Amino acid sequence: MIRRLLLLMLAAALMVSWLTFAGQQHPVTAAPVPTSSAPKPAGDLSALDAAYDIGTPTLTTIWVNPRKGRDSRTGATRVQALKTLTAAWARIPQRQNLTGTGYRIMITPGKLRPGAIPNYFESNWGTSAFPIVIEAANGLGTVTLPALNVFDVRYLYLLDLKISSRLGDGLHCEQCDHLLVRNTVIRGAPRDSGEVGDLVKVNQSQNIFIEGSDISGASDNAIDFVAVQYASIRGSKIHDSSDWCAYAKGGSAYIRVEGNEIYDCGVGGFTAGQGTGFQFMTTPWLQYEAYDIKVTNNVIHDVFGAGLGVNGGYNILLAHNTMYRLGSRSHLMEFVAGGRSCDGQPGDDGRERCGQLLDAGGWGTTRVDDGNNFVRIPNRHVYVYNNLIINPTGADIGDQHFTVAGPYSGRAQSESNVATPTRFDDDLRFAGNLIWNGSVDLPLGFGDGSGCADANPTCNAALFYSNNAVNRLHPHLVAPAEGDYRLASPERFAGLAAVIPSFGWSDAPGGIPAGTASNSVIKDRDGDVRRVGDPPGAYVS
Repeated sequence: MIRRLLLLMLAAALMVSWLTFAGQQHPVTAAPVPTSSAPKPAGDLSALDAAYDIGTPTLTTIWVNPRKGRDSRTGATRVQALKTLTAAWARIPQRQNLTGTGYRIMITPGKLRPGAIPNYFESNWGTSAFPIVIEAANGLGTVTLPALNVFDVRYLYLLDLKISSRLGDGLHCEQCDHLLVRNTVIRGAPRDSGEVGDLVKVNQSQNIFIEGSDISGASDNAIDFVAVQYASIRGSKIHDSSDWCAYAKGGSAYIRVEGNEIYDCGVGGFTAGQGTGFQFMTTPWLQYEAYDIKVTNNVIHDVFGAGLGVNGGYNILLAHNTMYRLGSRSHLMEFVAGGRSCDGQPGDDGRERCGQLLDAGGWGTTRVDDGNNFVRIPNRHVYVYNNLIINPTGADIGDQHFTVAGPYSGRAQSESNVATPTRFDDDLRFAGNLIWNGSVDLPLGFGDGSGCADANPTCNAALFYSNNAVNRLHPHLVAPAEGDYRLASPERFAGLAAVIPSFGWSDAPGGIPAGTASNSVIKDRDGDVRRVGDPPGAYVS
């Protein structure tokens, strides 16, 4: 009798506790600290001043247990966890700005199959005060999700997860606003598996933040941004892709690529711009492929093609990066045309936008693409400063240091709104770079039909050799085979780095919001403050 009474009292207490919890709204708190055996984040976000600030939003917690949960439960406590992410997502109001509370979906250790998540995470609109958080309750490496397709979702934060997809995109976000991917592993198929697709694909979106994550395994590109504005890729590892490790194109703008390790790429490391179907661009960023992209403090290594490139960019900064063992296919860096076509055939859905955007002053065409009649998009104001580039003794060397495209006036530019001759070295500048790559007589890749001819006032061979150290001083890294890419004896190279001038915006196409003029890189990859006289590269010591 006493035992029965005690059980009844305990049940009543649990019911009161649940009723109290179910109606509560909880400020977000950090997940439990992972055990020592759990994977570590890819990068050290503490060295970055501009990591995305989640703040202290108000959140109602929904629990998911992939192993023992039941969708018939409330999800209000860990004991009452749901089984599927589909059921948890359905608890969030759709197609309305969240008010009063946001939602935090806490997932206990386990693996969710494709049938346990929504086909599309669609039209859920969090806010800064009331976001939507999907988080591994026990920390990094404890929860595995299949590929995620996200459409028209706002203020979605993915924390401490693993996303695994061997078929196509691992994370696809379209028309998103404020997507944060932090301390998350995203794995695709190995680059030589024959599977086709990008791994992280974001298009027509704004305010995208990838931080402290590990993204690898793509037969195409590990990160593919199309028409993305106001974004950052920071403190992450991006690797194992057949094409580019990452690029931002299609009118992408105001993006910081900082403090990452980018490696094991085929076509290239990171490129500002590339080529885009005209109809997929967004107003007002309708001319250049990329605007105001600053690539700083990255370590880029083991890239078959160019470590960095600009293909149709305006106000692009490539500064204080360390690059090692790259460019054996041809060159270390490239500054060439972006491409602009109108994809598909006449009558295809959405193709009419090409004509509409052309009439609005965009650069492009309405022609059916034949592989050669695409519009060439120019480069303007590209600054390459204070990078450390080393191909060690015995490494495969390309046939020149750089590729800079010469001016173009072909028929493809007709009726495109692009001025001819179209230039890809307009205010291209190199200074403070320390390069060790092959023999002293390896060609720069300037002039003789290429860009940076002798008459170019900002980029020509004489100016380059006077402002940069090329195969004159032999730099060594501490232990690149063990992942230490710091300069050995950095004092030998003190004073080589140059002051980086600011960008102007007075000649930007009409209607484009001005980006950040300053190009100062105040801290290095470790978070140490840079001083006058520090050497080139991602590290000051």
